[in-house]
Amino acid sequence: MPQIPEKVHELTVGQLAARSGAAVSALHFYESKGLITSRRTAGNQRRYHRDTLRRVAFVRAAQRVGIPLATIREALLELPEERTPTREDWARLSGRWRAELDRRIQQLNRLRDHLTDCIGCGCLSLDTCVLSNPDDVFGDRLTGSRLLGERRK
Repeated sequence: MPQIPEKVHELTVGQLAARSGAAVSALHFYESKGLITSRRTAGNQRRYHRDTLRRVAFVRAAQRVGIPLATIREALLELPEERTPTREDWARLSGRWRAELDRRIQQLNRLRDHLTDCIGCGCLSLDTCVLSNPDDVFGDRLTGSRLLGERRK
């Protein structure tokens, strides 16, 4: 990994890519989504402040656990510009995402368990299959067409 002298306060897109492990195209994408910012030189080249390295690391860590980019952008807006996000920043912001991640994990566990049932069954019945028709509260009692007739009575 190339070292950047401490006195260098701005990075080229190539230096940022090399140090962060993110592709140049990913960095351009992050910038287009408002996750990172750059300034332009007189020659129209991007220059990133050194703290962008930590911001890119923050974005990539959040993405790895499935946080949507819009949510990541909202979190980054709470941090002052030109300041490297700290461990405390990460703890505060990621703590908000914990309940959502727990919910997703529970949902994935349920799907995994039902998938095992389907491997044994193999029917994928649209009336009763929990994968094809998830969380069907009426499916325990009736199928859809009977339910419509029930309302008319």
